[in-house]
Amino acid sequence: MTNLDELRKLEAFADDEEFLKALREVKTANKARLAAYIKRTLDIDVDIDSLFDVQVKRLHEYKRQLLLVLYIIIIYQRMLKNPMMEYQSRTFIFAAKAAPVYAMAKNIIRLIHAVAQKIAETPQVCDRLKIVFLPDYCVSLAEVIIPAADLSEQISLAGMEASGTGCRKLMLNGALTIGTLDGANVEMAQEVGDDNIFIFGMTAKEVEERRSSYSPWDIYHTDQEIRNAIDAIRNNTFCPQEPSAFQSIVQSLLDFGDHYMLLADLKSYMATQDRVNALYKDEMEWTRKSLLNIARSGKFSSDRTIREYADQIWKISPIIPE
Repeated sequence: MTNLDELRKLEAFADDEEFLKALREVKTANKARLAAYIKRTLDIDVDIDSLFDVQVKRLHEYKRQLLLVLYIIIIYQRMLKNPMMEYQSRTFIFAAKAAPVYAMAKNIIRLIHAVAQKIAETPQVCDRLKIVFLPDYCVSLAEVIIPAADLSEQISLAGMEASGTGCRKLMLNGALTIGTLDGANVEMAQEVGDDNIFIFGMTAKEVEERRSSYSPWDIYHTDQEIRNAIDAIRNNTFCPQEPSAFQSIVQSLLDFGDHYMLLADLKSYMATQDRVNALYKDEMEWTRKSLLNIARSGKFSSDRTIREYADQIWKISPIIPE
């Protein structure tokens, strides 16, 4: 309980099929618990065999929930064009809070709900894609969501995140991470190894170098899928009863320069999500990587942090009771 590095001993079971099967059963039970909560709270049925793709955190533009929404819209449009396309069934799970005066954040939340409703109303898509936005995010809700997560979305623009904690809780509970080299993702990648985490996008240095010449309009004009996704938001596909409901989102992406550079990272993100899809089809290999994430998360214990502060900064030693 006070030395989380002991989890390293789990690595001995990384090729033990019976152990991996038991670990998978624990994850499935946690997914069933979350599915029951979703049904009870929102009256939405979700498939526990689908990949639970989770982004739970404060909603802010730099954390780029909108990047995930753009990806979902592109997948939705691909499925409409080709209903037989091969794609791992997914349940996208959002939970977040935003300041009441943060208009853009609230508009992104509204867009998430609008896309969710549109997908739910589309018969050729709704069996394989589902979006759930759970209200009133808090610690108690996190305790239900985090153990059920298959994939952890940590997709902030590189150079923006100081060091989050939610990403480490998800890692500790066996979620694989898709993320940029930002914040705690950097240390997590070092601990777990490049083969056991999905890293995409620009580095902080690349962001800085590209910033002065970056034009989202160039991407819009040269990439058909990205253009179609933005046009769907612009043309009220997801909110036909209220024209221009999401115009501010389109403006932020194009007219105002896409400050958080979503379009710059979107193609890399999509390609990395393809790798996620391919791996999830191999149940044992996914579970093996899940186990390695758990086993290598010991460094992120608060006990270890305090010990290092005591040794290196405060220069104090623990008192041993007589």
